[in-house]
Amino acid sequence: MRIADVLQRKGATVATVSPGTTVAELLAGLARHNVGAMVVVDAEGGIAGIVSERDVVRKLNDHGPSVLQGPVADIMTTMVASCTPDDPVDQLSVVMTERRIRHVPVLDGGRLAGIVSIGDVVKIRMEQLEQSQEQLEAYIAQG
Repeated sequence: MRIADVLQRKGATVATVSPGTTVAELLAGLARHNVGAMVVVDAEGGIAGIVSERDVVRKLNDHGPSVLQGPVADIMTTMVASCTPDDPVDQLSVVMTERRIRHVPVLDGGRLAGIVSIGDVVKIRMEQLEQSQEQLEAYIAQG
């Protein structure tokens, strides 16, 4: 299964913020969209970074509540792992596991085309396992 199949099932909508957005505004956006991370997009539409709930919690712990009034640019991850619609889901799951990341933007021709979370990957894998189980049960039942 390819990343394009995942996006087709879940949709390609991506919640984004600009680097100048305050961390407090970011938190409101995460809650509003019910997501765990947002892609940080620069003025030209390119990916400047990604910022997650985990990034916010760590910076709050290190620097206190003043972080909330600062810009997302101060806490975002700038070395962003990405994938393409043609990449296999299994390959992405390996990258997510090895790098301990939970959200990966999908780029199509250099443009943001979606985002895949570890939850999306797990859901697809569970569906595949259920299908395999059903096929095995049908095979056994046929004798």
